[in-house]
Formats: sequence, C-alpha cells, structure tokens
Amino acid sequence: MAFSGLRSCVYISKNKFPRQNVDFTRGFASLSKKQKENLSTGPGLTDFLSESVNDKNASYKRIKGKRLRLPPWLKTEIPIGKNYYKLKESLRELNLSTVCEEAKCPNIGECWGGSDSQTATATIMLLGDQCTRGCRFCSVKTNRKPPAPDPMEPKNTAVAISRWGLGYVVLTSVDRDDLSDGGASHFAETVIKIKEKNPSLLVECLTPDFRGNTEHVGIIAQSGLDVYAHNVETVNRLQLLVRDPRAGYEQSLNVLRHAKTVRPHLVTKSSIMLGIGETEDEVFQTLKDLKEAKVDCVTLGQYMQPTRLHLKVAEYITPERFAHWEKVGKALGFAYTASGPLVRSSYKAGELFLSNLVKTRKRI
Repeated sequence: MAFSGLRSCVYISKNKFPRQNVDFTRGFASLSKKQKENLSTGPGLTDFLSESVNDKNASYKRIKGKRLRLPPWLKTEIPIGKNYYKLKESLRELNLSTVCEEAKCPNIGECWGGSDSQTATATIMLLGDQCTRGCRFCSVKTNRKPPAPDPMEPKNTAVAISRWGLGYVVLTSVDRDDLSDGGASHFAETVIKIKEKNPSLLVECLTPDFRGNTEHVGIIAQSGLDVYAHNVETVNRLQLLVRDPRAGYEQSLNVLRHAKTVRPHLVTKSSIMLGIGETEDEVFQTLKDLKEAKVDCVTLGQYMQPTRLHLKVAEYITPERFAHWEKVGKALGFAYTASGPLVRSSYKAGELFLSNLVKTRKRI
C-alpha cells in the first residue's frame, strides 16, 4: 500500500515532473540522483490530504450537481469529558430526554462538558422524544400518537436539575397536538416543581406554538418561568418548505405577542436559522417583525442538515455575515442578540447578560 501511494504522487505530478520508469519493488534506493531530486522537491503527502482554509475559490453556496463542502468554522470536537458522561448517566437514570441529543446539536460537547469556569448545561426535552409534527429541518422522531407523557417527568426533571447545581436551565418539548392542551399544563407543572426546589434558579421555556391557542400559551407564561422562548425558525417565504404545515409565521409571532400580553415584563426570545435559501432583505424583515412583537432577545445560527433525508443546506453563512446580523440586531434595539454559525436557540442560555436582564426585569 505504501508503494501505491508513492506511485499516485508520481503520476499526479506528471505535469511538473515527467513520468519516469521506477522499480518500486526496490524502493527509494533504486532511484537515480535526478529522480531523487525530483521527488524531494515535489509535492508531499500532506499536499494531497490537507484542505486549504484560505482557498478564495471555495464555494459555500449550493451549486446543482456539486457537493457542498463543510467550512472549517463549523467543525467541532467529539464530545468528551467527565461532566459529559456524568450528565448523560443522570439523564438516562431518570428517563429524561434532551434536545441536545435528539436534534443532534453540534454544541453538545461544549455545553455538556462544561469547564472549571462554566457549569455544564443541557436543554431538557419534555413530553417524550416523539413529535406529532414533521418539520423538514428537525431530526426528532415523529409519531401521530406518541406514548402518553410520563407523569413523573416534572418531578424527575426537578431532581436532575437540583443535582447539577445550575443557575439557569432551559426546558423545551416536542409538539404534542394529540393532547388536549398540547402539553401546556405538563410544561407548567415542571416549572413549578423546579422552582419549589430552587426558587432562585432561572428557567427558560422554549415552547411549541400550541396551534396558536393563546389560553395554552398563557398557562406557561404564568407558571413562574423567567424567559418565554418560541422560534419562528425561518423567514416568512420559507415557512412551508421548512416547517410542518400546522406551524406558521404569524402564528408564531402571535405566541410571542401573547406571552408578553400576559406578563409585560417577561423576557421573550426567538431564533432564526440561516442558510436555507433566505435573502438578506427577508432576514432583516424577520428581525423587524420580531421587534414589533416586542421580542427582547434573538439568536441567529447556521442550519445544519441532520441526516441525508432532511432539508439540504443551501448555503453556509460566513462568520463575518453573522457578525453583521448581530450588529443589525443591536441597532434594531433587541436587548440581546447572539449571532454565529454554531449559535442555537438555547446555546449558552445561562450567559451572564441574559441572566442579568431577567433579574433587572424582576425588580421593575
């Protein structure tokens, strides 16, 4: 195998070095002085294995018939570390699901691994791991009639969180259109149980849209949570391409508006995925619509195709463009804008700024 690799190098570089008869069975010793000089100054193995990250001709926008390369800024490390395995074991013991695993989040190693200066965090997914909807961007399993919710889940979630010693936690869930209230009361009970164990813990709920039922939105908004999050996911034009037909742009905006109506000082938050085929004008309009809905915080991140069966990435947005949208969010007046290739709606949810914003609102 070693000789076949060397032969490939000689043949590939034939434009620079004329092909020569070499006895590969005798190895390097059989080469003439001239042949040795040619090989020593020619390309090495690394020239064929490495990919230049500075290639100005590299395209990160999908072209029909060509493979879209993963850019270097989206390559993440394999999850490892004591905190990662400890948290995973705790979740399995209490029969809890996380969106980190189900949605194949690229930040799972960083968030679960934690560090000496940052507590490991996880986003708990309530109401099971099977969704009644089938959005084209999401890898969570779908089922028209999922198993009934675990009645012990609210208590087990509170127990797990108290073990981790967190200061901020995110709760989310699958869509449960099969339940009379979409799972809103289950959501609210979980918040109540967590607050009973630790009243100072800040709780963010990333909720479904409950088919636009404002009564169900109100149940969660009044449960004692600190941040109400609901994602519009993409621009208005691409809603039907990306999301289940039961979801909708205006429906999601109304969820965020109503949460604010129920509790005017409640911090609200939403998220947009980029790289699906949206235009810059559409992204700007979406940010304006969220601001009009009185959303306080917004996150923008790169859409990543979870499996080959899901919606394809149209374009990998550069870090420079994400930095641009962060500036736009600030200019529009959002209290907090997180924008980056690996940013997710619950990425680094315990960030100091968001925690301080919640505490400031509580004093009003």
